[in-house]
Amino acid sequence: MTVIVRDLRPGVPADTEGFVRVRHLALPYILFTSDSIRHDALHMPPEARYRPLVAEEDGEVIGTAQVHLAHDSVEPGQGLVNIYVRPDRTGRGAGGLLLRAAEEHLTAQGATRLLGWVLDEPANRAFAERHGYRGSRSAHFLRLGLASASLPPVPPTPPGVELRTAADFAADPRPLFELDAETMLDEPGDVDHELTDYEAWVEQHWKHPLLDRDLTVAACVEGRPVAFSVAYTDGGTRYVSAMTGTAQSHRGRGLAKLAKIHSLHRARAAGITEAFTGNDTGNGPMIAINKWLGYEICATEVRYVRELG
Repeated sequence: MTVIVRDLRPGVPADTEGFVRVRHLALPYILFTSDSIRHDALHMPPEARYRPLVAEEDGEVIGTAQVHLAHDSVEPGQGLVNIYVRPDRTGRGAGGLLLRAAEEHLTAQGATRLLGWVLDEPANRAFAERHGYRGSRSAHFLRLGLASASLPPVPPTPPGVELRTAADFAADPRPLFELDAETMLDEPGDVDHELTDYEAWVEQHWKHPLLDRDLTVAACVEGRPVAFSVAYTDGGTRYVSAMTGTAQSHRGRGLAKLAKIHSLHRARAAGITEAFTGNDTGNGPMIAINKWLGYEICATEVRYVRELG
């Protein structure tokens, strides 16, 4: 049996479905659908040099890689590579082949530093270290069983604050873009991202097939969103908090917590049974909010970094 690595064909259902199957088995804490895989492949900005890869064995997709430049980083030359192999298909060389192809692509695009997330498990960490990567920061995946959890009651909305959904901004989502751009600057991480291109944000994020506009809740003051909790759903019973944050001028009022608890109550009423989120291990305030909501840590991942040249 021979393993080969090739480019994902976004228009071929067998490829996108195979990609999703691998990710569900290896990384069940993040949402992927065939539509989302296709969307990412077709709508990532050209400057990202995005190249999704699959490892195939006898016609079956057994491994995947998302490979691109951090095009929205203030520091050029940073390449991102995330590789996952089906847990029941490890030991066949798929991970090494995917990594080699990813590194060759990113190096050709001018990357001088490579970063990837690795599940905090001995075999995964050993794989990264064998290939010259060193461990950096870590992050938790958290899960909340909405079907059985007792969510905290919805707190009162402060005077002067109005709760709206993303659907209310369908005609003009720019205010949500501006809030997203501001809150992204405070996200802890090894790569500093900066949102500046509104049209690209609309194509890549606002039109993303996982974005649930009815469950994404924003706290608004004088009609403008100042805090929000962005919800992704898979069209079934699973939900992910993609981003929760508050504009600097309105912090300390509990508005992000307010938006998130409203979003979760809405999600449960809509039939969602399982909610996930993720937090950098150093993000104490958000971890505290999620514990208050009832989330429990279900896995941890570690960022691995390799300097080139």
